Amino acid sequence: MLLFIIFAGIIALVATAWVVINGSSPQKTYKRRMESMLQRHAEGGALKASAQLQIRKLMAERQSKMDGFASSLMPRPALMKQRLQQTGKDISLSKYMTATLGLFAVATLGLWLRGAPIYFAAAAGLAFGVGVPHFVIGRLIKKRMVQFNNNFPDAIELMVRGLRSGLPITETLGIVASEIPGPVGLEFKEVAEKMKIGRTMESALQDTADRLGTPEFQFFVITLAIQRETGGNLAETLSNLADVLRKRMQMKLKIRAMSSESKASAMIVGALPFIVFALVYMMNPGYMAGFFSDERLMVAGIGGLVWMSIGVFMMAKMVNFEI
Repeated sequence: MLLFIIFAGIIALVATAWVVINGSSPQKTYKRRMESMLQRHAEGGALKASAQLQIRKLMAERQSKMDGFASSLMPRPALMKQRLQQTGKDISLSKYMTATLGLFAVATLGLWLRGAPIYFAAAAGLAFGVGVPHFVIGRLIKKRMVQFNNNFPDAIELMVRGLRSGLPITETLGIVASEIPGPVGLEFKEVAEKMKIGRTMESALQDTADRLGTPEFQFFVITLAIQRETGGNLAETLSNLADVLRKRMQMKLKIRAMSSESKASAMIVGALPFIVFALVYMMNPGYMAGFFSDERLMVAGIGGLVWMSIGVFMMAKMVNFEI
């Protein structure tokens, strides 16, 4: 009976969060009213489409109630929002907080039903609920940055060819947005759209550089800023920058190959205790069950995890090289 009540409470929590996120809101009502006004007063399809596009952009920038609630719970919501934007996915603070709370509830309930004390289950559930989303977001950011850095030198070379053919720099940005696939094209498309609504090229590029946080794009922004101040052959400067970025990428791959053995050793040493624990638990569950019920074994296990984490962190730092 108690299990049924807890399960029903979790279902109600998830349903409430879904209704709050996807349900009716004053912002949606305002959007519907604005669209109805445009249908009555717009003169021509182009004006209507342009106004609707501006409304969608404005509504996208408005924080929902759940986003405000999630911001109040997070210690650094601005940094978290920037990390979510770096993934290139449509992940809001409210969705991130809902996933965190869901994982926390599931992990805590599972450990508690297995016989673990409630405080230990809550602590482990909190670590699982906070750690897994953070790890997933980090992997998405890393994957997107790798794709961006791989295609970015090609985008610069395309800009160089456009400049040498006589096109202005603003036109070459639009060409990159339409010709280069993946994150590079999307980011340059956003820069071009900002310039169309009145933003300067420097400010639009700097906003993108701040959001991406990658040194390669920051080099590009600094190069354009220096060239605008001092003058010179921009095509030659960008060509040299593309060559530097390619050599930088080659150096990264070389270091990655040289440190792959050390990274593999660190992964094996870090995963071995967990593999042994899982195998022993599968062969003799009663022998390892004390780690979920005996407080002394819990303290010993937590201490071992702390020391393991320190060792893995040190090994990771030893094989991680910044270029």
